[in-house]
Amino acid sequence: MPLGFALKLPDRSPDANWLLFVCRAARSACSICITEAQSYNGRMQQSKRLLFLALVCLPVVAADLAPTGTLRATFLAGNPVQAAIDTTTGAISGPAADIVKELARRAGVPYTITPSNGAKELIERLNAHTADIGFLAWEADRARLVDFSGPYLLMGTTYLVPATSRIRTAADADRAGVRIGAVEGNSPTIYLQQHLKNAKVILWTAAPPFEEMLKMFASGQVDAYAGNRARLVEAADRYPGLRVAQDNFTMLEQNIVVQKGDAAKLRIVNDFLDEVRASTFLRDSLVRAKLAGVEAPPAKTR
Repeated sequence: MPLGFALKLPDRSPDANWLLFVCRAARSACSICITEAQSYNGRMQQSKRLLFLALVCLPVVAADLAPTGTLRATFLAGNPVQAAIDTTTGAISGPAADIVKELARRAGVPYTITPSNGAKELIERLNAHTADIGFLAWEADRARLVDFSGPYLLMGTTYLVPATSRIRTAADADRAGVRIGAVEGNSPTIYLQQHLKNAKVILWTAAPPFEEMLKMFASGQVDAYAGNRARLVEAADRYPGLRVAQDNFTMLEQNIVVQKGDAAKLRIVNDFLDEVRASTFLRDSLVRAKLAGVEAPPAKTR
C-alpha cells in the first residue's frame, strides 16, 4: 500500500482533523528543522528526526494533492505542447504526462491523466472536483475561475501561412487588410486580440482541417492562421503548400491549474515546479517529446 494512503482518513471526525492539523504543522516545521539539524552534532539523531518528519509530511501532501487517493489530471486534447495521445495504444506522453507521473510518485499515490475538449471543459472539471490538476496557459479571464501555478514551459506562438505568402515574420502579418484565422478563446487568439494594431482576427469556433485551411488561403478568406508553433510546424511538415513564419509573435506560459482557492494544492505544485525548473527534468521531457518552439522556463530567482 502506498505511503500516501497510510494516514488518509475518509471523514473529518475530530481525530481526523487533529491528525491533519498535526501533520500540517509538521510540514510547516520541516524547513526550520532542516536548518536546525545542520548544526546539530548528533548525526544519527538528525537523520532520524528528518526521516520522521518526512514520513509525517508525506501523507498530508497526498491528501492535499489527491484527496480521493488518486491524482486525477487533465490536459487540452490536441495540444502537443502539453501531451500527445498514441492513436494505436491510447498511451499519453509529453511534458504533462511526465509531470503528473512524478508528482504522483512523490506523493505515493496512483494517477490518471485524461484529455479535455477545450479550456472551458477543463476548468469545469476542476471546479466540479472531478479533476485535481489541469494544464492550461494563463489568461486573465481564466484566472478568475481557477488558480494558476508558475510556468512549466514556454510556448512559442506564430502564424501558419501559404508557402507563397509575403508574410515572413510575425510583424509582416500585422498590416491593414491581413485577415488572421484563430480559434476563439485560445491563448494565442486572446493575445492577438489585445495586441494587433492593423490586421483583423477572424474567429473560428474550432480550427478547420488543414486541407480545408489550404482552400481558405487560396480563396483569400484568411491570410494566416495563428497557433502554437509546435502544432503549426507539424502541419507544415505534412503539407507542402504550408509554411510557418520565421519568428514568434509571443511566448506564452503553460501552467498547472487547480480549483479556485485551493492554496494547499497550489503550494505543493509550485514547490515541485520550483525544484524541477532548477534541474534538467523539464528540459529532458521536452527533448523526449521532440517539440518545436518550446522552452523550459528558467529557474526561479530568489
